[in-house]
Amino acid sequence: MKYIVNQLYLICAFCFLVSCTALGQKFNTHEVKSGETLESISKMYGVSPANILQYNKEIKAGQALRPNTILVVPGAKVASRTTDAVSVLNKNIMQDSVTVREPIGFTTHRVRKKETIFGITQQYKITEDELKKYNKVLYASPLQKKMELRIPKFKAPAVVENPLNSDDYEKYIVAPKETRWSIAHKYGITIDSMLVLNPGLSKTNNYLSEGYELLMPKIAGSTVSNQVTELFISYTVPAKMNFYRLEQEFGVKSDEIVRLNPEITERGGLKEGMVIRIPEKKVDPGVINTDNYIFYEVKPKQNEFRLTRKFGMTWAELTQLNPDLKDGLKAGMILKLPKDNVGDYEVRNSLVLDKVNLLDSINVAITPKVLFLLPFRLDKLNLADKEGTEKVIDSRNSLKYSLGLYSGALVAIDSLQSLGVSVHVKTLDNQLDLMHTKKILQAENLGSYNAIFGPLDIASLKETAVQASKYNIPVVAPVPAKSDISLDNVFFSYTNEDVLVDHMLDYVEGTHTNETILVIADEKSRNRQKAILDHFPTAKVVVVKEEEKNIGINRDKLQTLLSNKVPNWVFVESENYRLVASVVSILNSFNNTAFDPLSDKDKVKVRMFTTDMNSAFENDVISNTHLSNLNFTYPSVNRVVGNNSFVERYRKRFGDDPDRYAVRGFDLTYDLLLKLAYKNDLIDVSRFIGETEYNGNKFDYERKGISGYYNQASYIMMMDDLRIKELK
Repeated sequence: MKYIVNQLYLICAFCFLVSCTALGQKFNTHEVKSGETLESISKMYGVSPANILQYNKEIKAGQALRPNTILVVPGAKVASRTTDAVSVLNKNIMQDSVTVREPIGFTTHRVRKKETIFGITQQYKITEDELKKYNKVLYASPLQKKMELRIPKFKAPAVVENPLNSDDYEKYIVAPKETRWSIAHKYGITIDSMLVLNPGLSKTNNYLSEGYELLMPKIAGSTVSNQVTELFISYTVPAKMNFYRLEQEFGVKSDEIVRLNPEITERGGLKEGMVIRIPEKKVDPGVINTDNYIFYEVKPKQNEFRLTRKFGMTWAELTQLNPDLKDGLKAGMILKLPKDNVGDYEVRNSLVLDKVNLLDSINVAITPKVLFLLPFRLDKLNLADKEGTEKVIDSRNSLKYSLGLYSGALVAIDSLQSLGVSVHVKTLDNQLDLMHTKKILQAENLGSYNAIFGPLDIASLKETAVQASKYNIPVVAPVPAKSDISLDNVFFSYTNEDVLVDHMLDYVEGTHTNETILVIADEKSRNRQKAILDHFPTAKVVVVKEEEKNIGINRDKLQTLLSNKVPNWVFVESENYRLVASVVSILNSFNNTAFDPLSDKDKVKVRMFTTDMNSAFENDVISNTHLSNLNFTYPSVNRVVGNNSFVERYRKRFGDDPDRYAVRGFDLTYDLLLKLAYKNDLIDVSRFIGETEYNGNKFDYERKGISGYYNQASYIMMMDDLRIKELK
């Protein structure tokens, strides 16, 4: 407790700042246009071709540059660029994005069943931001039937001549089960190019609805709907070659070869040394969607060796699936892979996520800036009275949680600084009060931060998320947060109950063979009982007798349900510690005993599970020895931490061992800062980085519609020999 009180004296200044100077060279990115060369681009930026090659190892001197390739160009003067259709379009998009339209009036819309925000914006030709601006309830609440919305009306926009040549582009309607990556692969373009051509697509999420209309570049000489795409190879005629052998070797009729090569007729037939064109038939593998393939976006500086090792495929196999690889590997390329391909990677929504080693990928030139909003309640404390302060901390969970989280966060900030990363952190006490939170938010320039950590109370968290969403600043909820928050900038770091239940049931289902499964659940846990029975329809249900002053099960009836031939796996679902204590005692009395006292065979084996590890199982009346004897198994958002470098660093700073909140504060802050130091945009990073794990917590954020990012990671833990261990 002493270390917590001492820490309050450091926090009372409300602000903790870590900073150091970090200098780095500036870079430009350049998207290669058709006809551009290494020399023309180097002149445009005032650098030498060698400079460009130095930062783009995937291209070679003298090699033709592929259109849409993204090059990194060291910072220098930028010469005037040749304007083309795509750059003009991109310029117009940027101008439109900063234009604020003023309404000339309003109309009312009554929300009907199954309507969506996207559908309403399309109907009235307005943006989602414009709809929410005049209907602020939509910042925090989902669209509901019969809701009355104010729809702004604007002047008709002036007709602007389309800078694109319509002959070069076509409309594409998104089919079921297609993704941005599957469509980008069809057209051989990058996701960045798709966003330029389709500014209506969100830049913060990857959702693509069926029926959405996209503008895409026409594929030269064909369309994506063709079943056969015709390419050509150059072939030097060897001695004694004839049309029959050509047909056998290439599958092309002689009259087709003659049609494509008039020289054959002019010279009186095939001649040795003649160079002719042979059509290479590339049969379309069928529909390219999530039913057939998974997809991968090539990252900068990747090479053939890394990709083949990552996917467990040869380069020839990759090239066969992705013929564009014949022209070289380029950052931003979309590769398709077999659906059943198994490798050391995570797939989410048919996109392969990279398991990035963040420690090896930090950029010391990036300086993340984070705002901590936590309820230290310094307004309620008399720091001159240490004894009184300790009593207040013991009686206020919010203060205990805040101090634990923040003490771990401080160690994480120290750790990042030791890696050479400069971090700017500002810490404010929101006093667990919504009005005080609003005052803080009004006084702060939220747009200058890269992320906000906290607050803990739901009302303040919602207000912070709404205000931060105006600047697309992510807000990290460090503790469980059940609310109607529906904003895509919120990161719910605490894995919710449904995910824990699914993880537990998936584990049991994956390890279950012939064991007898029983369920003991009280009335309040009927939904969990149903979930278990849905997975295991043959499970036996043990009746729980619930009276006003008593709750329990019938021991004799339970005995008739237990098997002495196969192991018994028993789910116990309750938040009532008296029921849990009684059941644990009864199950333990059966474990490893024989029904027939005269027999030394066929002993009953019992293992206990729960899908909800709540405080009832941690009550002092429950024997840990009994739980250990039963190999009690449960899902958890965290795991036990042994001695490691974090614990040692924490002890050195605070003179005590970290509690689970301090461990969580470190892991959550360390993960946040590492991701920001990799790419100073948490939302973008979460699009392609999968699961990360630290001391006692792991994080695997998945976007759920427009309601934010949810951590999908959890552990399966088991008590054995009076120790808690993690099960894989």
